[in-house]
Amino acid sequence: MTRVVLGIDAAWTAHNPSGVAVIIDEGNGWRLVAAAASYPAFHEACERASTAPEAAGELLASTGKICGQRPDVVAVDMPLAHGPITGRRVSDNLISSAFGGRGAATHSPNALRPGPVGDALTRGFAAEGYGLAVNQPSGPAIIEVYPHPALIALSGSARRLPYKLARAAKYWPELTGRERRERLLIEWRAILGYLSAEISGMDRLHLPPADAAGAQLKAFEDTLDAVICSWVGACVLEGRARAYGDAFSAVWVPTPVPTTLGLTAVGESA
Repeated sequence: MTRVVLGIDAAWTAHNPSGVAVIIDEGNGWRLVAAAASYPAFHEACERASTAPEAAGELLASTGKICGQRPDVVAVDMPLAHGPITGRRVSDNLISSAFGGRGAATHSPNALRPGPVGDALTRGFAAEGYGLAVNQPSGPAIIEVYPHPALIALSGSARRLPYKLARAAKYWPELTGRERRERLLIEWRAILGYLSAEISGMDRLHLPPADAAGAQLKAFEDTLDAVICSWVGACVLEGRARAYGDAFSAVWVPTPVPTTLGLTAVGESA
């Protein structure tokens, strides 16, 4: 049976781009078939025009065009819930309790961020038959995921991996800007290695050069996060992920992956 996951690194505000990735399992393991740094770029990669690139139906249609079917799970890095989000949720507190000591506590959502963006995404996919899953889904579902604890599970790192462009100066305050970018590339290369053990076709993602513009580096980071989201969705389908939350909302985190790569997480102590 063919299985498909759509991963979305969703921006919390409407004016920022959202990374998108699609993986497929046709019976011989998961394979990356598309990855893009924004909704329009995703539709273009699927050779499909869209007048409403952020709409759930459009994202599902583009996924269906390249995979021959709509996704079984849509995995989104954004606070989602069965109702308006006005502040921290049980799911946020549970994730922070479990992973805060490892540097992977959640940000606090509110009525404005992601607010209408998250509500619209949830409603849009619900209208397409994808209800928000806070327990193991038995049909098409949308789930909330969080890349930082997912990467801890994937890499076996003692702490969250230092791979965010915006935090590079905090990770390595003693380094120059060029040196920080080179360290980020080391982190990204390691993450690609971890993902390659779970998903084939990761050579679709090409590391940018260290002297790339900030926008190009951020685009790669967003695309990478979308692939991580899709991997979490695959883990949920395979029954190797746990939901942290209650009936209102839940954040899904994979169970730890046995380390067989001989790799170590770079910058673990950062």
